[in-house]
Amino acid sequence: MNKISIIIPIYNEVDNIGNLLKYLLKNSSEKNIANIIVVDGGSKDGSQDIVKNFIFNGIQPNIILQPSPKGRAAQMNLGAQYATGDILYFLHADSFPPKNFDAHIIREINKENYAGCFRMKFNSDHFWLKLAGQLSRLPWESCRGGDQSQFISKALFNEIGGYNERFKIYEDNDLISRLYAMNEFVVIQKWLTTSARCYYSNGIWRLQFHYWTIHLKKWFGASAENLNQYYLKYVHVKK
Repeated sequence: MNKISIIIPIYNEVDNIGNLLKYLLKNSSEKNIANIIVVDGGSKDGSQDIVKNFIFNGIQPNIILQPSPKGRAAQMNLGAQYATGDILYFLHADSFPPKNFDAHIIREINKENYAGCFRMKFNSDHFWLKLAGQLSRLPWESCRGGDQSQFISKALFNEIGGYNERFKIYEDNDLISRLYAMNEFVVIQKWLTTSARCYYSNGIWRLQFHYWTIHLKKWFGASAENLNQYYLKYVHVKK
């Protein structure tokens, strides 16, 4: 029977990780979840203590807290090494998948759709962010992003070599691009809700401009290092 390993990379997510773990346990079936791997990139805000509370108080013995060098691609690759399920589900700490997400993912795997995501909406009423959420319904690669989460069979993940750790940002899009090139991607038409915090801390239009610039730079052949430098210079991530 197919089982899912949920992999959550974190860095200073004390305000989110506890709520997410509670949500995942409440909105999935225990028989479908092999384990939940929280990969911590050196948090200094007490995030680890919240995860440890789930482990040591017996709330969910199949939760693993794994330390890692900081960097989401490296953290997710490391998490995949500890996965005991045959399906990997990569999820950001501030993204909440739909109820019964596990059943939806397994249903797609059983239909031989071995990689994909959910459509996404932001927890915001801003008209642009609502429009961006609606665009995530579409099957086009340009409408994809890591906030939508990523499910993929472990076999396929290993076949394509996992996340490219040269990317400190854009690692999700790089993986998705390789999957689209293989015609191996599906969008599950159920809503995942993600935080708009990065938009509000940077300014919605300012951040969108920088995201578009990053996509264009990649399209014109920019290296991972160039994208990383641009992101660090212009995008503020509040932690």
